[in-house]
Amino acid sequence: MERYIDRFEREPLIAERWKKIEELENSGIKAFRAKYDKKNMIGDILKHKPEESLKFKTAGRLMSLRGKGKTYFGHIEDQSGKIQIYIRKDELGDELFNKVVKMLNVGDIIGVEGELFITHTEELTLRAADIALLTKNVRALPEKYHGLTDVEIRYRKRYLDLIMNKEVRDTFIKRTQIIKLVRKYLDDRGFLEVETPIMHPILGGAAARPFITHHNTLDIDLYLRIAPELYLKRLIVGGFEKVYDLNRNFRNEGISTRHNPEFTMVELYQAHADFNDMMDLTEGLITTISKEINGTTELTYDGVDLKLENFARVHMVDLIKEVTGIDFWQKMSFEEAKKIAKEHHVEVAEHMNSVGHIINQFFEEKCEEKVIQPTFVYGHPVEISPLAKRNPEDSRFTDRFELFINKREYANAFTELNDPADQRGRFEAQVEEAKRGNDEVPPVVDDDYVEALEYGMPPTGGLGIGIDRLVMLITGAPSIRDVILFPQMKPRD
Repeated sequence: MERYIDRFEREPLIAERWKKIEELENSGIKAFRAKYDKKNMIGDILKHKPEESLKFKTAGRLMSLRGKGKTYFGHIEDQSGKIQIYIRKDELGDELFNKVVKMLNVGDIIGVEGELFITHTEELTLRAADIALLTKNVRALPEKYHGLTDVEIRYRKRYLDLIMNKEVRDTFIKRTQIIKLVRKYLDDRGFLEVETPIMHPILGGAAARPFITHHNTLDIDLYLRIAPELYLKRLIVGGFEKVYDLNRNFRNEGISTRHNPEFTMVELYQAHADFNDMMDLTEGLITTISKEINGTTELTYDGVDLKLENFARVHMVDLIKEVTGIDFWQKMSFEEAKKIAKEHHVEVAEHMNSVGHIINQFFEEKCEEKVIQPTFVYGHPVEISPLAKRNPEDSRFTDRFELFINKREYANAFTELNDPADQRGRFEAQVEEAKRGNDEVPPVVDDDYVEALEYGMPPTGGLGIGIDRLVMLITGAPSIRDVILFPQMKPRD
């Protein structure tokens, strides 16, 4: 231990704690116990009344300690709550009091056994009949009145964030509850949860830059999946009629308050359904979660009052016309559309070669920021929707929607394309787009998927919902890093 302590010669407070640990060990007290028979969570203890005369045995982190001489008050905290403890020398005995209690520091993890009583300040308190040191704290916790407020430290040292900020623990408890509710909502409607590959031999299922890894034995490059879509639809071909995969996706893109390169998504497919059914399912799911977690469908997010029910439904072209006055229902050439884009300062990238691309660019640049209340924006152009079925009344557009709430996308859904000839044509168009410089589309055709469609996929509706953004919305978190336990961070020098 001496060599270890020497590491902290420039951090005297830590070195002092280690010396205290040496003293404890020399006196026969273990500073790092292997086990403690904790019988009661603090939250459960707080439900009882002192007059019940019950003895409780619990454990938690010591978050405060005050007193002198023969009497101490403190607070211990576990995942379920925080309770005051009362320590008296004459109740514990000289040896335990002197060897353990006097050596305690805020941050230590201790076990406490005793009965409840009410102090003169009317605080429910556990009178310690026995105390055990379970784990000695070496590094001092942040000062309790200011807590841990440095955002950089909070994200990098999430364990410290969880210790100091109860609301952070509550957010992640809610995240778990939300994920359980998503599964329950789908399970109750006959969906089967399945697992699909994380490593894909061919990029596909969405438009995004991938992470690439290498399999040494096979000597091939593989992509960390950007979406499970094509595997899930293979299962629909195989005879499963309702499936979902709730798992991680990976996209090698920017990091922001709304984007993390590793994120959680639920993607589902239902045979004999279309994108209208997916709208109904999406609205029902989000409304149910909001009611279960918050007790209401009304919430305030980022200072905006939102109502998570009776979602609006609007065609992308109608929304563009409403916002800009431009009518893309009128048929026009690419050059005409490009000229309109230039007049309205809408960017047209090199890989864009169709009116559909420009329509989508108009929506992204001019309309997304205008969508506040929950709105299904549907009717995406064929060129940007390679896996969605064409609209039967206007083949320029697809039966696809994206759900927007307060300027942000939360869901993406299609009536799935099940015509193998049309699908191959869309894939081939993407290959040409990749050659023109779009690094977010697959550079090769997924022949196996097209072959699967040739065996026959029933009419199908598909849906993907970003879990992280949904948790942000329901919990009021301003950044995606607030709802991911260990978000990706730029390495320190």
